[in-house]
Amino acid sequence: MFKTIKSDIPASIVVFFVALPLCLGIALASGAPLFSGLIAGIIGGVVVGGLSGSKIGVSGPAAGLAAIVFNAIDNLGSFEVFLLAVVLGGIIQLILGLSKAGVIAYFFPSSVIKGMLTGIGIIIILKQIPPFFGMAKNPIGDFAFLNVNWESLKLLSGLVNAINALISGKITTGAMLIGVISLGILLLWSNVLSKKGKIFNLIQGPLVVVVIGIIFYLLTKGEALGLLKKHLVSVPVPDSFDSFKNQFSFPDFTAITDKGVWIVAFTIAVVASLETLLCVEATDKLDPDKNVTPTNRELIAQGTGNIVSGLIGGLPITQVIVRSSANIQSGGKSKMVAIIHGFLLLISVILIPTLLNKIPLSVLAAILFVVGFKLAKPSTFINMFKLGWKQWLPFMATVLPMALTGNLLLGVGLGLAIGVFVILLKSFQNSHFLHKEGEDIDDGRIKMTLAEEVTFFNKGAILQELDALPNDSFLELDVRKTRYLDHDIVEILEDFAYKAKERNITIKLVSEKGAIENPSSYIEFFKLD
Repeated sequence: MFKTIKSDIPASIVVFFVALPLCLGIALASGAPLFSGLIAGIIGGVVVGGLSGSKIGVSGPAAGLAAIVFNAIDNLGSFEVFLLAVVLGGIIQLILGLSKAGVIAYFFPSSVIKGMLTGIGIIIILKQIPPFFGMAKNPIGDFAFLNVNWESLKLLSGLVNAINALISGKITTGAMLIGVISLGILLLWSNVLSKKGKIFNLIQGPLVVVVIGIIFYLLTKGEALGLLKKHLVSVPVPDSFDSFKNQFSFPDFTAITDKGVWIVAFTIAVVASLETLLCVEATDKLDPDKNVTPTNRELIAQGTGNIVSGLIGGLPITQVIVRSSANIQSGGKSKMVAIIHGFLLLISVILIPTLLNKIPLSVLAAILFVVGFKLAKPSTFINMFKLGWKQWLPFMATVLPMALTGNLLLGVGLGLAIGVFVILLKSFQNSHFLHKEGEDIDDGRIKMTLAEEVTFFNKGAILQELDALPNDSFLELDVRKTRYLDHDIVEILEDFAYKAKERNITIKLVSEKGAIENPSSYIEFFKLD
């Protein structure tokens, strides 16, 4: 891990600046104390980062759980009772990891994973438009769009509002100015300066723009271009050790027999595990070194993290694609990035909360614009389209719902459903192939060769071909390559044998055991009970 420390430290600083506002925003959207989001970020970095087998994955509070957390706190009656559900959810995740449930990650099609990454990139870009122009009172913290609202597509409405604000001149000039400057510096840094010398790789562009943003705020304070408090990061500032200590909350174990607590615990465990496994699959695809994350170990790490987070007042934790992709794009090579970023969150909360509160949100929006664009490059759409409709449909079925509603699980669910439909369709088409023997296609001799595996999914295709056979023909059914033949298919052959006699169709069955014409029992021939 320490061999790559030169690249890991700059990457951890970038991830820290990406994670800080997201920790606060997700806590606000969850209806939880702001400090609980920071706790989850710290535990996700230090504890989960230390236990995880992922070299580039970064964990923290997840936007995808914000709506669940908000409703759970309201239904359970107190934040302390909710913390108990987080602890129990972590225990359930531990059990899932120990029972090898992480294998589910390998059953998601590549097109859906790429669609999820692209959709998240679009969400990031759309969500940062209001703070970039200084429009929202608390733009980073407003994650209400995670609740699907078909009447008000909040992501697109944010874009429309930004356009209207530009036209009507209702934007905050100072916020937009430092945002544009920051974006220009980031693009210059990554596309030009990073190739000019090692110093520009050691000192990352996001760190530079954050420093410039703080300087801009201090120089323009009280001036026409000055920024208001609502345009800045907002970290709790304790005035003493006691006030800092009082920010921690602890679970109420007296509610352990409450049925509602266990329902919330299972919900957190399932959703957090699924989101983590999706992110693991996605980050492994983004990883330039092509490392493979042990999924069962990841569930164990996430479960441990949620137990610790719940015990000291933190939100539920998952591996998060925004932080992870920022890590990859910043050149992070080992899990030290996640661990260091966790310690940076801890140190900043204790030592420099006042300085952090001078960072303009538009600067952080510029950083996230770059992260989002790298995830949702136009070239990705072009490449997926060129791969054909079997890849394009699941990809777009994942991207569009996410881009319109901001709901990750909805997008992945629809993309997966389309992906399964494509698989079933191809299975229907590829269960067999049919051709006539000899040059004379009207000689009545037909050969049908079954595929290596034939299941009940193939029933429709085989029935169609059998029914289309002409009367008075000779069918050679070749199953020598078939390794698995579903009992449903054997029953179809049994039924067709009865009809074949009426239509004067001779059936010759060819297998590795030999050939036989018009067998009396197909079930016995295949030795199926």
